[in-house]
Amino acid sequence: MSNSTPSTNKDNSENPGSKTRQLLGMKGASAGEKSIWKIRLQLMKPITWIPLIWGVVCGAASSGNYVWGVEDFLKVAACMLLSGPLMAGYTQTLNDFYDREIDAINEPYRPIPSGAISIKAVVAQILILLIGGIGLAYLLDLSANHEFPIITCLAIGGSFLSYIYSAPPLKLKKNGWLGNYALGSSYIALPWWAGHALFGQLNWTIIVLTLIYSMAGLGIAVVNDFKSVEGDRQLGLDSLPVMFGIDKAAWICVLMIDIFQAGIAGYLVYIHQNLYATILLLFVIPQIVFQDMYFLRNPLENDVKYQASAQPFLVFGMLVVGLALGRV
Repeated sequence: MSNSTPSTNKDNSENPGSKTRQLLGMKGASAGEKSIWKIRLQLMKPITWIPLIWGVVCGAASSGNYVWGVEDFLKVAACMLLSGPLMAGYTQTLNDFYDREIDAINEPYRPIPSGAISIKAVVAQILILLIGGIGLAYLLDLSANHEFPIITCLAIGGSFLSYIYSAPPLKLKKNGWLGNYALGSSYIALPWWAGHALFGQLNWTIIVLTLIYSMAGLGIAVVNDFKSVEGDRQLGLDSLPVMFGIDKAAWICVLMIDIFQAGIAGYLVYIHQNLYATILLLFVIPQIVFQDMYFLRNPLENDVKYQASAQPFLVFGMLVVGLALGRV
C-alpha cells in the first residue's frame, strides 16, 4: 500500500464521507479535524465497538436468563458501554499510542502522527477509559450479586491482554497468529463471557465454544492487517500478509472464518439444536459469496467493502449460537 500524500489528504478532506470515516476510525479519513472531542472519538474507533456490543447480547442470550424488562435492559446496556466505548475505546487508543510510528507510514492522518492531539492528552484518555471500565465492571458485579467479581476480573484481564498486544516488550501483534487470536478472542469471547456472567453462571462449555468461535474472529482480525502491509513490513511486524503474501493470507483469512463457524454448527447438531445449526450455515453462505466477490479478488482495495457486506452475517450467526445455547 503506498504512502498517503498531501494531495490524497486534500482529496479526502473534500469528500463528505471522509468526515464520517474519520469519526468512526476507519481507513480513508480526512486530515485537519480541529475539535478535540471528535479527535478523541476518532482515537477510540467507534466502528470497532460493534462486535463487542453484539458479543454482550450473545452472552445474555446464551445465559438463558435474560428477561425483557427495564432492569435487565439497563444491565445489558451498561455492559455494552463497558465492552464497547470504555474497554474497546481504551484498547484502540492504547494501540494508536504504541502504533504511532506505523501509522505515520500507513495512515498519517491519524490523530497522533498528524499532531492533532498531544501525547499527554492521549495518555490521560487511556487512563480515564481504563479506570472507568474497571469501575463500571465492579458495579455490574454488585448489581448481579456476584460473590466473586467475575466481570471485574474479565475487565482487568482484557485490559492486560490489550496492553501486551500493543506494547513492548511482548507486543503480541508482532506475531500474526498469536496477535490476531488475542484480538479475535477479545472481540468475541470476552464480551460474550461478560454478558453471560451478568445473567447466568459462566461455565466451561461457554468458555470453550467462544474460544473456538474466536478462531473465526482471528480471520476477521487478519482482514485489518491488509491496510498496513507496507508499514508492518518496514517495521518488522510479522502479520499474516507479510509472512505469507497477500493472496495466501486472504485465503487463510476466509478459511478460518468459514471452517470454525461450520464446526460450531456441527456442535449445535450434536446438542440437538438442528434448526439453529441450519440457520447458522445459511448465514455462512452469503459470507462465502462476498469473500469471492470482494476479498479474494482484491483484499487491499476491498477490505472495508468486504467487512461491511459479510460481517453482518457473522455477527447474526453469533446471536443464533447464543440463542441455541440458551435453550440447552
